[in-house]
Amino acid sequence: MSDRGFQIKDQYAVHFLTFTVVEWVDVFTRNTYSDILIDSLKFCQEKKGLKIHAWCIMSNHIHLILSTDGVKKLSDVIRDFKKFSSYAIINAIQNNPKESRKKWMLWIFGKAGKFNSRNENFQFWQQTNHPVECSTKDILMSRMQYLHENPIRAGIVNFEQDYLYSSGIDYYGNGQGLIKIDFV
Repeated sequence: MSDRGFQIKDQYAVHFLTFTVVEWVDVFTRNTYSDILIDSLKFCQEKKGLKIHAWCIMSNHIHLILSTDGVKKLSDVIRDFKKFSSYAIINAIQNNPKESRKKWMLWIFGKAGKFNSRNENFQFWQQTNHPVECSTKDILMSRMQYLHENPIRAGIVNFEQDYLYSSGIDYYGNGQGLIKIDFV
């Protein structure tokens, strides 16, 4: 499937993005793998100029509202993030002696990798990011609300600020979440 309709046109604008695990595998039910995403996002903030305005990790996908510092293209930072995080998570799965779903997950990621010439062995993330440019305040607020209400709709928490793996506490609570937020 071509993702030409889902390209980032303005590389320096704020975008809402969704990164989805292939076959919607529920990888992020394990904190170990979610923590790899957190560390990868923090690295991109510190070393690649990524600005994280909002985020939410669900069991099989992550929603983000992102931009860059204006030096690097957003597509380049996303490419690097997805490449590094996929390798790190696959490696963590392979080396996790307590992972009961190891063979099954590696089989799915291996099968997906065989059908994609961009990969050597495994494919972790789906190719598309479904970027939506947040060109107006209404679009930005709508996407931010959708992102933060995701754990509520999933029945995980009752309030946005109670979900650990999101920026809900930054926007709705009295604290700071796991990732430093660049408020817009």
